[in-house]
Amino acid sequence: MAWIDGERAALARSVDLLSYLKASEPYELKKNGASEYRTASHGSLVISKGFWYWNRGGFGGRSALDYLIKVRGMGFAEAVEAVLGRPAAPVSFLPAEEKKLFLPKPVSVPARAVKYLRRRGIRPEIIAKCLKSGIFYESVYRNPKESEYDGAAVCVFLGCDKDGRERFAALRGINTDLKKDAAGSDKRFGFKIAAAAANCGELKVFESPIDLLSEMSLSAEEVVRDCHRLSLGGISPNALLFFLAETPCINEVTLCLDNDDAGLSAMKRISALLAASERFSRRKISCAPPKRGKDYNEALLLSIQQEKERAYPARRKEIGVSLD
Repeated sequence: MAWIDGERAALARSVDLLSYLKASEPYELKKNGASEYRTASHGSLVISKGFWYWNRGGFGGRSALDYLIKVRGMGFAEAVEAVLGRPAAPVSFLPAEEKKLFLPKPVSVPARAVKYLRRRGIRPEIIAKCLKSGIFYESVYRNPKESEYDGAAVCVFLGCDKDGRERFAALRGINTDLKKDAAGSDKRFGFKIAAAAANCGELKVFESPIDLLSEMSLSAEEVVRDCHRLSLGGISPNALLFFLAETPCINEVTLCLDNDDAGLSAMKRISALLAASERFSRRKISCAPPKRGKDYNEALLLSIQQEKERAYPARRKEIGVSLD
């Protein structure tokens, strides 16, 4: 059975059943009057005024955790993971034994990685910033057991702790579909770009490093809006919860996950999780999926294409080519 630390258990226990079902299983809810709900699976289970009671079983409670354990028969660890979004590994807010991270060696000239990001529309000054700060580099993936990827060029996106030590690395193929985390990666430490002002209270959250860099590149301003930006490496809230615990100055969180079923559902679940938590509920939570495309990189590429189409007639006129 997976080990669940006390902080994580308390966070899961703070989520009431109605919030959990609205965020994760809305199909289970059936309105039964102005402020009362029943569930599709258990018609005699009533949810009202922040509490639930199962008439057939003869017991009730408040938390989603109790419901999943007592009504659905889940184990404790399984129920905690269900409430918090089934993360890949339990998140701890307390000091933990540091994993040994196995990082691939960087190449001397990251030409392919830079070209790859430029092809994805990322602005050159943002790429330069990542290279200079050491959170992005190019490497070669080595694993003879995976012959289709062995020797493939990869982009490496690093996640560091507050002391600047590498604790996580996302590997993304440049000319392949390879997507892996380096062995020993700690999912609490996602790829991030900190705000210039250390006490900045705004945080934007993305699924992937590419989406994070794409949102920065979409800015039409000469200076990209100053805020903290964090990649979750998926849709688990692990990295977000740990970042908020370590960065008490954050008072506004904007979830910028993908505009698809998984991303939209995850944003609702994470919003409900934060709102129900005594520790994080005072923060303003908003959702901002891309207005166009599935994710922020698609939105960026569509924006670049649109700009090219707008500029084309003007360019033809400038060089004296007839538009007829």
